[in-house]
Amino acid sequence: MFFLLVFIPEKAEFVLKVYVMFTRRSLLKAGVVGAGCLYLGGRLTARAEDVYNPEALKGINQGFPVKEAMYYRKREEERVECELCPRKCTIADRERGYCGVRENRGGAYYTLVHSRVCALNVDPIEKKPLFHYLPGTKAYSLATAGCNVECKFCQNWQISQYRPEQIESIKLTPEDVARDARMSGSKTIAFTYSEPVVFYEYMYDIARSAREEGIKSVMISNGYIQEKPLTELCQYLNAVKIDLKGFTEKFYQDICNGELKPVLTTLQTLKKAGIWFEIVMLVIPTLNDGEKEIEEMCVWIKENLGADVPVHFTRFHPTYKIKNLPPTPVKTLEMARKVALDSGIHFPYVGNVPGHAGENTYCPHCQRIVIGRAGFSIRENRLNNNKCGGCGGPIPGVWI
Repeated sequence: MFFLLVFIPEKAEFVLKVYVMFTRRSLLKAGVVGAGCLYLGGRLTARAEDVYNPEALKGINQGFPVKEAMYYRKREEERVECELCPRKCTIADRERGYCGVRENRGGAYYTLVHSRVCALNVDPIEKKPLFHYLPGTKAYSLATAGCNVECKFCQNWQISQYRPEQIESIKLTPEDVARDARMSGSKTIAFTYSEPVVFYEYMYDIARSAREEGIKSVMISNGYIQEKPLTELCQYLNAVKIDLKGFTEKFYQDICNGELKPVLTTLQTLKKAGIWFEIVMLVIPTLNDGEKEIEEMCVWIKENLGADVPVHFTRFHPTYKIKNLPPTPVKTLEMARKVALDSGIHFPYVGNVPGHAGENTYCPHCQRIVIGRAGFSIRENRLNNNKCGGCGGPIPGVWI
């Protein structure tokens, strides 16, 4: 037995929660299958599979559905190989993949986070950030626990880096989400905060239900997904934002425990699918802020994706495992934006610097402001039938 201290933000305050973690072997010996953790705070929390063994864990919060994963392959000796993300985890019986939210049970692979929401809010769509997608509208935003990479600068590590049984969650079916989104006045459902790829089946089902309600869907993702599931999902998505965290394999390996190449493949797949997407790069001092690296990235984007893909250079603030570096100097972000413009990118932005002129959308034809922003708010919108209200030049995007 060991103890894990977890800080979870609630109502803008950090509340200390103590979990007593037991090994799987000790629980199996005790005859309690799958009870991953006990929350010492008046309520017990259990893993989703406890639903099928109610007598063993009476009193523990139950009701989260367990659904078979859509993308995996069966192997010998009841092993499975996940075919959702580039890790291609091979998982033995009663074990989980790297993401911690998918489990092998007797040679069948299951997601444990379907309908299991741990974060929920109605946000401005600009917060995602998506600047060329329904500006000024709201997005009904949700997440489950889990992620398939570990970025040392993750701002939502309290949910992304923990297993579902360690996080307080509520049950919302895809139909619930679609209905609630419509009632909230949101134009869009955003899969965000943690990594939507790991709750793929839930996202897929929500997006289909949302379409029936006349609600659009967007994915805010690290892009760490295989081509086949991404292509299938794109049938029900209206836009995607991809975090391109750096432009070297070394950065991805050392800072994110991942790889760059699959993310570039994802961007090319989105281009081929014809879906609207935008790119965000969090610029971190000394780690990915070199002018040469940024230039190489911008040249690759223009040559492979096109000059009209918006690229957001956002400001880093110390968090999680990187607290020894300062916030990104605004001059660094301005340098990145200038490099992008010089490389032929039409819509580069400065992010996390409210009120900066780099938040505005400028017409690439006449250089006038088309959409003026202050933080997440729209100050002015001079679009006219998807064109610049000044010169009439086309402005690509998904507009109202």
